[in-house]
Amino acid sequence: MATSIGITAAKKRTSTYFIKCHDLIQNLKRAKLENRLESRLKHYTKYKLLIIDEIGYLPIEPEDAKLFFQLIDMRYEKRSTIFTTNVNFKSWDEVFQEPKLANAILDRVLHHATVVTVVGSSYRMKDHLAKENE
Repeated sequence: MATSIGITAAKKRTSTYFIKCHDLIQNLKRAKLENRLESRLKHYTKYKLLIIDEIGYLPIEPEDAKLFFQLIDMRYEKRSTIFTTNVNFKSWDEVFQEPKLANAILDRVLHHATVVTVVGSSYRMKDHLAKENE
């Protein structure tokens, strides 16, 4: 669904960027080490729509969560961001390993959010499961 929204936005000439959360974190960490974090944050902030995929699938270290927060804070109330996750918001403190930081991220994420909850079987698994049921 997020990909479809991104494709539609891009077709309407809305600057759009799609990235997996782990890749985003790695890029921010590398930029910090190379003393170019501000530039990298500005890069991700310039897009009108940023799609961050798979939040919570891999653990996020506390220092990395701070980098993630900086990006979310820079985009807050200025740009649109779509997040995909299978982790309930109540468990984000486990994902980010710091409850205060997780709450600060969620505060900004949910302030103007429309939350879409998808219920049901995995889209990727549907064909496989259908074959098993035959």
